[in-house]
Amino acid sequence: MAATAGRATRTVGAGRGFVLLLVLTGAAGLLASWVITLDKFKLLEDPDFTPGCSLNPVLSCGSVMESDQAEAFGFPNPMLGLVTYAIVICVGVSLLAGARFPRWYWLTFWAGCLFGVGFVSWLQFESLYRINALCLWCCLAWIATIILFWYVTSLVVRSQLVAAPGWLASFFGEFTWVVAVLHIGIVGMLILTRWWDFWTS
Repeated sequence: MAATAGRATRTVGAGRGFVLLLVLTGAAGLLASWVITLDKFKLLEDPDFTPGCSLNPVLSCGSVMESDQAEAFGFPNPMLGLVTYAIVICVGVSLLAGARFPRWYWLTFWAGCLFGVGFVSWLQFESLYRINALCLWCCLAWIATIILFWYVTSLVVRSQLVAAPGWLASFFGEFTWVVAVLHIGIVGMLILTRWWDFWTS
């Protein structure tokens, strides 16, 4: 009980490396969301508009933007990204200024990251096997979200904000980057194999 109470009352900050990662991933996701939003508005104004990242039948941002999956919640997905990635940047800047957050704050932030990585995983599946096209700006947001999720998970585990075995905290202390790279590598491999004939022709 004492350990649980201690976790609930103490506050946790972060080092400059983690802060830099938050700002960079948030900025990458925000940039991708902003560009996609602008192109989406242009596409609504002119159905014949071709986004600059529509390079071929596979790398076709226009095909992704026109899909039902691009408005999963009834409005363009990148508009959600404009809000959520901006929040990530704000958290990073606050930490840079010396802020320390309580356990509930970190767990809420972690839950948001979990939702984000789950959502982009669904979008990855839909892009590869339903829409049959990729958006390069979406891929940038995917990478940013995956990196963000695993490093926030690492902080939560290492800071003992959730009950976790010691070996897991030690693992994240040394090899968080391995998990993130492996996750991105798996997605990259799925993309490579999905359109292998196209890439090699």
